[in-house]
Amino acid sequence: MNKNLYLNLMLTVGVIAIIIFGILMVNAVDRVHSTNRKIIERLGNLEESINEIPGRQIIPANLSALKTQPISGGKPEVEASGDQAANAEFFDPKAQDGGRIIQASLADAGNMNFLINNDNAVSECWQLCNSALAERNYKDPEKFQPLMAKSWSVSKDKMVYTINLRKGIMWHDFTDPVTGKEWKNVEVTANDFKFYLDAINNKDTNCAPYRVYYHDIKKFEVINKYKFKVYWGKRYFRSKELTLSLNPLPRHLYHAYKGPFDGKRFNSDHKRNRMIVGCGPYKLLRWDKDRRIVFVRNEKYFGKKLGIMPPIKYRVLEIIKHPNTQFQALMSNNIDRISLNAEQWVNRTNTKEFGKNGRLKKYKFLSRMFIYIGYNLKNPLFEDRRVRLAMTHLIDRRKILKDVFYGLGKIITGPFFYDSPYYDKSIKPYEFNVEKAKKLLAEAGWKDTDGDGILEKDGRKFEFTFMQIANSTAQQKMLPVIKEDLAKAGINMHIQTMEWSIAIQRLDNKEFDACCMAWTQPYESDPYQVWHSSQADRSHSSNYISFKNAEADRLIEEIRRTFDVNKRIELCHKFQQLLHKEQPYTFMIAPYNLLVQNKRYKNMRKFPLGYPTTLLWTPKAEQLQVPNI
Repeated sequence: MNKNLYLNLMLTVGVIAIIIFGILMVNAVDRVHSTNRKIIERLGNLEESINEIPGRQIIPANLSALKTQPISGGKPEVEASGDQAANAEFFDPKAQDGGRIIQASLADAGNMNFLINNDNAVSECWQLCNSALAERNYKDPEKFQPLMAKSWSVSKDKMVYTINLRKGIMWHDFTDPVTGKEWKNVEVTANDFKFYLDAINNKDTNCAPYRVYYHDIKKFEVINKYKFKVYWGKRYFRSKELTLSLNPLPRHLYHAYKGPFDGKRFNSDHKRNRMIVGCGPYKLLRWDKDRRIVFVRNEKYFGKKLGIMPPIKYRVLEIIKHPNTQFQALMSNNIDRISLNAEQWVNRTNTKEFGKNGRLKKYKFLSRMFIYIGYNLKNPLFEDRRVRLAMTHLIDRRKILKDVFYGLGKIITGPFFYDSPYYDKSIKPYEFNVEKAKKLLAEAGWKDTDGDGILEKDGRKFEFTFMQIANSTAQQKMLPVIKEDLAKAGINMHIQTMEWSIAIQRLDNKEFDACCMAWTQPYESDPYQVWHSSQADRSHSSNYISFKNAEADRLIEEIRRTFDVNKRIELCHKFQQLLHKEQPYTFMIAPYNLLVQNKRYKNMRKFPLGYPTTLLWTPKAEQLQVPNI
């Protein structure tokens, strides 16, 4: 699902991260915001598409809670070497170059600098234009294979990683929008990886999610142009994954001026931040704001000689902000693939276009996203655990799954991927029960003292505002049902509709009462980013509900330093049980990804993490051009 931006995604829970846009993301392109939401799995380059619920991604977070170990070495173990390239065996040798993939996105990007803008749309763009040191094998995700790294070795104590880069990896050619200088044939070197970490660790850059994450890389040593070492200061079960997901950052774009690097300038360099200068298989060709983003294949891509050049020439994100309009564009053959919402999947795909002889094909698989309702725990209304439990009892998840999502999902009780061993399926969801909710609220001191049907406590009415994302048909259906059920227990819920960009600002500044969002998780999940108390009081934090719990902190910290998989599973189950008791979220649903794509695409293959689009190709006779290019 996301090859280069994985690290972003990885900073903790590792989108899938993600809060979902309105209630289901579109082609993994809907927005996930900065600080800790960028869960995009760069090392996967696989697409998970969910439509309609605003999503964010989880990025690996700060390791400061882990037990400190001395920086050491030990005899290195060679883990990868040779000229093989990740997943080359899955590319079709009969593929014909050319053609397009136009896919719909509910939202445009704010800017194109993924270090300061962790929206899903930006992640999608960067994945197309960049590459990572290594990538998970599509068939066996436990295995990493080389991309930009020709080889690497790891010290026995797992604290030191030695990376050997391939020679001849070139940055995209570009003209600086500020100086007008042309840059051509600039090679990627070890110093570009160092610049990446330097930019993140600069206190003035808006890179909080990554900074927390890389805090415990104690030393980055450039040996020569093509070799560097990464020294970890603490043991962490994801250190290998995070090291191999490091990105290079083009210094000649972002530090194209004399003097020291200026972090504030990096944040506000608007002209340069409208660009993507990468080293991956695609280049940003044009960006028509709120309309489309067009990418063209990079013929200088180093993977061309290694058998991993994507056959498709053009990749396009078409900005279509309403699911029904997206569907109309699909049926008119103006776009080639979209994520469907549940209603569309059930009611609108029964025509001949989706039949055996039709031109469209549907794909369904359980998402690594989960939808939840989050409560701002700084609001006195939600401080009491009994109140939060009552809220969950008042939300009819079975009805919502049936009526809003047409049964296409799983009711969940925790933050881990439902079909992974880390998720404890023995925990049963709390039932919808108004009477139990009333009893809990009464125990917490809430009573209707004036007979107006609304509960009161200490002179305050129990009423709050729920953020609704504009253009989310799922939320439009779901929130009125929740409002009606809450009223049965004397709770007055106001619904306020707003654009995704405004909702993100409210979340970052903790200026909200309740919301319905979603996270996308990486392959191996770390709860730190979203749930550790050290993140609770920070602005632009993934722990925007301000959850603090000492036992949760202890479990999270133990999870992070536990390398034994079975022990880590046991700890994750205990953590899920704690969240089930505390109910800081009402965990809602893990939805299915519902994808529709034109049948002209060949080599569409399903793997444990999804469907990689880099493998797709179309026969010459069926290739279409991008309009107005």
